[in-house]
Amino acid sequence: MAHDPKRDALMTDLKARGVKYCMGAYVDIHGCQKGKVVPIDHLHHMAAGSELYTGYAVDGMGQAPNDDEFASIPDLNALVQLPWEPKIAWMPADIHFKGKPYPLSTRVALQNVQAEAAKMGLGFNLGIECEIFVLKKMPDGSLAIPNPDDKLIKPCYDIRGFMGNFTWLDRMATTINDLGWDLYSFDHEDANGQYEFDFTYADALTTCDRFTFFRMMAKQYAEDLGLLATLMPKPYANRTGNGAHFNMSLYELNTKENLFKCKPEDDPRGLGLTPMGYHFIGGILRHGRALCAAFAPTVNSYKRLVRRGSMATFSWAPVFNSYGSNNRTNSIRVPMGGGRCESRNADGAVNPYLAATLALAAGLEGVREKIDPGMPNDDNLYEISEDARRARGIDFLPQNLDEAVDAFEADPLVEQTLGTALRDEFVRYKRDEWREYHLSISQWEIDRYSHLF
Repeated sequence: MAHDPKRDALMTDLKARGVKYCMGAYVDIHGCQKGKVVPIDHLHHMAAGSELYTGYAVDGMGQAPNDDEFASIPDLNALVQLPWEPKIAWMPADIHFKGKPYPLSTRVALQNVQAEAAKMGLGFNLGIECEIFVLKKMPDGSLAIPNPDDKLIKPCYDIRGFMGNFTWLDRMATTINDLGWDLYSFDHEDANGQYEFDFTYADALTTCDRFTFFRMMAKQYAEDLGLLATLMPKPYANRTGNGAHFNMSLYELNTKENLFKCKPEDDPRGLGLTPMGYHFIGGILRHGRALCAAFAPTVNSYKRLVRRGSMATFSWAPVFNSYGSNNRTNSIRVPMGGGRCESRNADGAVNPYLAATLALAAGLEGVREKIDPGMPNDDNLYEISEDARRARGIDFLPQNLDEAVDAFEADPLVEQTLGTALRDEFVRYKRDEWREYHLSISQWEIDRYSHLF
């Protein structure tokens, strides 16, 4: 095989930095990493597609036992030397099948829609807020808050609770900055044992790669301390869940100018958003119920998307397909200062590539068709009457996974964007998940019914 001088130089540099192995990581339908590891001397082989996989062994690849294998092609431009194991170089990878990008790869799907945006002269910036619980694994399998002092009813921004997990927090923050992601804030979030990391937005593909890496890194650093880090949407019924809010904007490819941003006084609705920004929101809302299946993709996700549930206070999570100003009761929020919109129904279980693909496709439809989302909602939507809600034309988001998958399957944009095969794979896995959930017997059922009847 002919050697590429640029690739050879990369291999030489990696060896000098102590790298012995290369890991090409692609994601399955759930956004979970899969891959193989090769010695550094075989990086050029991996880059050419040497590593083959039996697709039937991976969720969501649409393959049968008799199908040909697919290959993973690592993105060398996104290479990261693992901070906790410098002998390994990690790279996100795309799946290729018979020499072509595989349409059931969600990372490939995102790049396809980005290419459509590029034809319009547009790029897609994305920032994901990373909320995460750090918990202690108990002998009986239950999960507990590791810091006994982290027990306030309203623990958001609590300094004592923050300091109780400072070893893990410091390691995470230091690494995020060392990787060049520009961490600008981190804090104790709204639930006991919960934290949030916010780093600077980037183009959507880069941000999705970073979110995928963040999950792996958080779990590794927690495990080193005998703890479990989880982005599970709702580990506790009586505490706030893990969101992964998507902060989105379009930019002009050549100048990098933010095409959503204007002065609030130049915006008749006062939010600091351009007409293009509102049209993008219009597209998101048109397909909001279908997109919810990608943003909130598990049974557990819908135990987060409630107004209050068993919590003492409001949940912060959206239940309405609506938008507004700096108002967290809408599914789409325009943060103070404008220039972007935030999808609040995305949670920690999200496959970021799949959700970003559909969000961009819906937003571009809004831009092309100049879809008007109407006036923003500024009041507390949790407390308005049903008559007021209907008068404004505000619909509920799906209230369980089954309902969300129905909307996902029925929306033509989903099939148009993902293709029939990827859409059907997602639907099949999520229908199976819903059925398995309803066939299981929960502790709640045993406690409620075993002595009642």
